Amino acid sequence: MEQGPGGVWCDVDVVEFSYYGAPAPTPKEELYTELVDGLRGSDPCIGSGSQVASQETYGTLGAIVRSRTGNQQVGFLTNRHVAVDLDYPNQKMFHPLPPSLGPGVYLGAVERATSFITDDLWYGIFAGTNPETFVRADGAFIPFAEDFNLNNVTTSVKGVGEIGDVHIIDLQSPINSLIGRQVMKVGRSSGLTTGTVMAYALEYNDEKGICFFTDFLVVGENQQTFDLEGDSGSLILLTGQNGEKPRPVGIIWGGTANRGRLKLKVGQPPVNWTSGVDLGRLLDLLELDLIATNEGFQAAVQDQRNASAAAIESTVGESPPAEREQSKEKTAERLEPFNLNIQQDLVDGESEQGPTPPFIHTEFHVEDGIESSSNVGHQFIPSFTGRSPMHQNNAQENKGSKSLSALRNGPDEDNYVSLQLGEPEPKRRKHSDTSLNVQESK
Repeated sequence: MEQGPGGVWCDVDVVEFSYYGAPAPTPKEELYTELVDGLRGSDPCIGSGSQVASQETYGTLGAIVRSRTGNQQVGFLTNRHVAVDLDYPNQKMFHPLPPSLGPGVYLGAVERATSFITDDLWYGIFAGTNPETFVRADGAFIPFAEDFNLNNVTTSVKGVGEIGDVHIIDLQSPINSLIGRQVMKVGRSSGLTTGTVMAYALEYNDEKGICFFTDFLVVGENQQTFDLEGDSGSLILLTGQNGEKPRPVGIIWGGTANRGRLKLKVGQPPVNWTSGVDLGRLLDLLELDLIATNEGFQAAVQDQRNASAAAIESTVGESPPAEREQSKEKTAERLEPFNLNIQQDLVDGESEQGPTPPFIHTEFHVEDGIESSSNVGHQFIPSFTGRSPMHQNNAQENKGSKSLSALRNGPDEDNYVSLQLGEPEPKRRKHSDTSLNVQESK
């Protein structure tokens, strides 16, 4: 026991480690099973574990979620480094492939994303005293496109089944409530794997000497790797106890492929490792809720339809009579009883909600680079969605000419981040006016 900030007594667990060797290149296509084949596109349903791809990268769909704000859009969560590439003017996502590489379905465009957040906003009174310490909060929310067939969405995890609610991590709970717990994940590259949580809030310095935290350190069971390249975004599930359903606790963002293996214990060989983001905190930051059941999904879709209809009615009431009649006709078309096409609206000027600290909601322009609110690497990205591209003909023309290997995988290379910081100042426990600019370099 040790007395921490604010006079709070808490358990202390220290994991000492060192990197062992440079990241070794691993094949992108290493495992082939019926489960993995389904995740990569042969299964008509899409859900947690399914392959998702942007124009340049591919990864794994983490969870089906709904927005707490605006039209309460339904969509999915994955990593920002999987979904966002600022070399492109729009951030569209597909399953399993983009049209330039093969057959696929347009899922939607990134609406909001985050990379880093200061540790005092993430951990509260348990944050360190270094004012320039950041937590890797790698996440992106993609609302489903209005013409995507939502009947193909499932909330169960393939290979696992139904899941429970999010496991919220209480930093004042005993260490053994999390450390040492068995976890599992389903990803598009390695399928179903199991592992053990070795550490939480692990501090490390990157190649530039900047101090970072990662929420989870997970090691696979029986010296097997917990994840492979392409599993970024996969949902980390706490194994159910006493007949309980597995409960989501985090999403994977990196691991051995980024920094090499870890030597955790003296006298023991180095091990493969996986790092993850605390799901509960990430959902709060992005103002999202997990959808864990198919019934909940149907209810969320209905709520979105109602919110969209209300927004259209409001717009119609302010428009001239001729436009009003035309809008009503369009509304009727969109709200067919058996048609789950959803009107997708941009989120703009929404009020902050939820238990996370408030942050400034600013408009994000891709051509101007990244704008972030004070101390929060949180971006609102305009959706250039419309309706999905007519890419079936493209798929036929490109079939055989390109393959999955043409995509860049998120964890395939180090995530180099340039942080432009102002003058250091004492850490503030509340929202400050100091701005943090985060720029990913290629």
